[in-house]
This record gives sequence, C-alpha cells and structure tokens, in this order.
Amino acid sequence: MTALPPAALRHGAAYWLAGYRGMLRFDLTSSRDWLATFLLVQVLMGAGMALVYGFYLGDMPPAAATFVATGAPSLAIIPLGMALVPSLIAGRRIEGTYDFMWSLPTPRLTAALSSFTIFTLLAVPGFAAALAIAAWRYHLDLHITAWVVPAVLLSSLMAASVGFAVGHSVADPALVNVVTNLVIFVVLMFSPIAFPIENFPGWLAAVHRVLPFWHLANVVRAALTEGLVPHVGMSYAVLGAWALGSWLLAGWAVGRRR
Repeated sequence: MTALPPAALRHGAAYWLAGYRGMLRFDLTSSRDWLATFLLVQVLMGAGMALVYGFYLGDMPPAAATFVATGAPSLAIIPLGMALVPSLIAGRRIEGTYDFMWSLPTPRLTAALSSFTIFTLLAVPGFAAALAIAAWRYHLDLHITAWVVPAVLLSSLMAASVGFAVGHSVADPALVNVVTNLVIFVVLMFSPIAFPIENFPGWLAAVHRVLPFWHLANVVRAALTEGLVPHVGMSYAVLGAWALGSWLLAGWAVGRRR
C-alpha cells in the first residue's frame, strides 16, 4: 500500500485529537512547576471570597446572603480565565517560547482547547469551595440543578476566550499585565456579581448589561437557585457572543503570524 504524503494526513478527527493530546501534554509539562500551587491558591481564593463579604456586610437577610453565596463562585471563575490566561501567554513571549509553541505540528485551535481544558479544571475546585463555604457560612439551602454544568462550562469558556484573545492580540507583555490588572479591578470593585444590578446607577447598569460579568453571575446563580434570575436565556446569549467574538479576535491575531 502506498503511504500518504504528510500533508494528506493533516486533517480529520484523528489528526485533531492527536494535536489536542499533544498540546495538553505540552501545557501540563510547561506548567508543572506552578500547577499544584495555583490549584491550592484557587481553592483558598474561592473560599476567601465566600467569607470576606460576610465581614463587610455583617448579618444579612436571606436574599442578600443568597446573592453573596451564588456570586462568590463566579468571582472564582472570572480572574482565572481573563487574567491568568493572557499573563501566561505574555510570559511565553518574554521567555521566547511563544514562537516555538506555534511551530508545533498541531492545529492552532488545539492550543486554545488545551488552555480551556486546563483552566476549566482549575476553576472547578475554587468554584466548589466558594459555593460550599458560602452555603455553610450563610446557612443557605441552595437548589443546585443540572444547569450548573453548562453554566460553568460556558462561563469558563467565555473567560478563557477573552483571556486568549487579549493575550494574542496585545503583543506587548507589559500592556497585557495592565489590561489584566484593570479587568481584575473592575470585576472585584465595580461588577454586580455579589449584589443586584439595580443597586448601580442607570448608566453603569447599562454598561454591565453589555459586559459579560453580570451575565456570567446570572447563569451561575440561575443554576443554583429557583426564580431568582429572570430571562437567563439573554445572559447565555451574551456570554456566547463574547466567547465567539473573542475567538474571532484571537483567530485574527494568530492568523497574522502566518
């Protein structure tokens, strides 16, 4: 039987699966020095976010406590994808391994899928810790539904997609750090995640109806409560639009390297 030329083999599901496995091994190997430490930090951060609002707000009525308890897990997802992903890409630029990564004989999309897999798995322990400790701290009986799976997956995908787009479209590593720090500042200080959006002035509420942070909290909160979040379908649509737009931006940025 005549062997196929190498170019003819570079297509199909088997090629993509092999490329995905290869990129996953590459990412896990390159991150082995910090992966366990970061996993511990992620769990502690999720637990800390669940507790710290209680120190600020003191005794809260059940409705406010429910917002805090269901908002803390969202705060464990957003910084992971939107800050750590672009920071790691910027670090590869500084180390000189960025070009090497793109020289690997795998589909370029598999690099994004590998990053999404790793950071979704990293987000789950922090999410679970924040949820469990918040429910215990505020004495809540949450109604966890099967919707928590698509809510967490889409939230993680959106956050990682935005981080991936920022990391690849902003060439200056120093500027990437500025952008990621700004994102963390906005998320922690000026996002209606642990409190209702109605508490914001009208103009700021309108801005957050376009930004993804409030919508991310909505889909997570809807999966953990009953009747607290109306019109959650719109939030799923907005998150999907942000993820798609980020992939298009990242694809454009990566395509320029050809």
